[in-house]
Amino acid sequence: MISVLIVEDEPLIAEAHQAYLDRIAGFRAVGVARTGRDALRSVAAAAATEAPVDLVLLDIGLPDMTGLEVAATLVGQRPRPDVIAITSARDLALVHAAVAHGVVLYLLKPFTFAAFRDKLERYREYRTALPTGESAATQADIDRALAVLRTPARNQGTPKGVAPGTLDEVTRTVRAAPDGLTAADVAISVGVSRITAWRYLERLAEDGVVDRRSDYGRAGRPRTRYRWQDARGGQPG
Repeated sequence: MISVLIVEDEPLIAEAHQAYLDRIAGFRAVGVARTGRDALRSVAAAAATEAPVDLVLLDIGLPDMTGLEVAATLVGQRPRPDVIAITSARDLALVHAAVAHGVVLYLLKPFTFAAFRDKLERYREYRTALPTGESAATQADIDRALAVLRTPARNQGTPKGVAPGTLDEVTRTVRAAPDGLTAADVAISVGVSRITAWRYLERLAEDGVVDRRSDYGRAGRPRTRYRWQDARGGQPG
């Protein structure tokens, strides 16, 4: 089981990351850190036990220090956790800096569950490709592991025709409604047409993060209500 520390200062986003993580086999969230310093303390504390942190899902924009500073400090940690950077920044200089600080993968916000799952599954394959223990890997072992990370993503960010900002707003709106919402409800809240809202809700349903349910009104005409999935039970709570 791969132990994961989530580093994210926004509670809703951290909760979403944990919910996504809970749905992917082989991973276990061991905590959430809201600041860079909390993240470093958590990793150091875990390293002193028999259950160190294997992977850090690291937000680059933190309130006390940058994610790059956190990544740079983690380079000296033993055992050293791997880092997947999560950010909305698309600056190539930042990408280069992240790679220089040992970041193994880079995930742009906002993203669908499919994109998140793709990164985590490729990371799991990368770990599996490397031999266990402290002995040096062969050239073939290293090449095979790095090839997994370099494989083109099966789902690059948001799909064609889906605006990242709108997807983010629809996602937040549904997550904030425990009883679920119809496409018409979401359209009013987000400020888009009902058809547009429906299209984005269906995208979330296809990714498995929202649940569709028929809601029969007074006239007996069914309406589809979308509710955020409860990752722990598989059904909305």
